[in-house]
Amino acid sequence: MDYSFLVIMLLAFAALWFMSSRSRKQQREAADFRSNLAVGDEVMTGSGLFGTVTAIDGDVVTLESTPGSSTRWLRAAIARRSEPVVVDDAADAAPAVVEDEPVVDVPDDLSSLPPEPPATGREDRDRDNQ
Repeated sequence: MDYSFLVIMLLAFAALWFMSSRSRKQQREAADFRSNLAVGDEVMTGSGLFGTVTAIDGDVVTLESTPGSSTRWLRAAIARRSEPVVVDDAADAAPAVVEDEPVVDVPDDLSSLPPEPPATGREDRDRDNQ
């Protein structure tokens, strides 16, 4: 009797069980994190918005992203806890000047750019074929 098919099936079921147990563990950890949210936590939503939890009302979490700007989110939309943002007022006062880097002059409009070379007609054919 050939047991190779049975061995392959057992290996496939073992792999599926291992992968599903890992995902269940991750889902359980995420649910525990969301259930333990507290006012004052720095969090990031699934869409990438960073904010501070200011209020929790059941499944609705209010986040403040900037002072005075509050938005309401479903608790399930909170993806992870983030590190608090440290604001350095001294960095805003004087920008750092690097002496060794060349200064690049960026034009305000297209008038300072060289003219385009004349068209060969190929661009017109390509545009018509699209």
